[in-house]
Amino acid sequence: MTIISSLFLLITHPVSMGLTLLIQISIIAMNLKLYNSNSWFSYILFIIMVGGLMIIFIYMTSISSNLKFVISNKKIILLIFLVPSILVTNNYENKNNEPLKLFLKFIYSNENFVIITMISYMFIVLIAVSNLTKIKQGPIRKI
Repeated sequence: MTIISSLFLLITHPVSMGLTLLIQISIIAMNLKLYNSNSWFSYILFIIMVGGLMIIFIYMTSISSNLKFVISNKKIILLIFLVPSILVTNNYENKNNEPLKLFLKFIYSNENFVIITMISYMFIVLIAVSNLTKIKQGPIRKI
């Protein structure tokens, strides 16, 4: 997951960005299914994110329809050095903090972390959308 996120920083083409987002969405949905006994949450999350991704894809292809894929050697070399460094940092464990790890694992379990992250994300999106809409104009359709 970290490798795909760091790879996203190197991508400039909209189609490849959409593909990496689709890979991340599917990984998150599969992890949610593994951690939760109910698969509806992961299914709904996947459907909503893919729907948004399709809208973004249509918008980006209408804006930049003739943009070609260009693979830079500098980015490939950077990726070759970036991937092993990420793998090394993820495998490092500090054995001196076992009580702290146990406490944090108890409080922030994987199921709770995913749910809290999704709630926080939806709250931030709610605030952003409400700030983007103009209050003086009101709703689009008058009741």
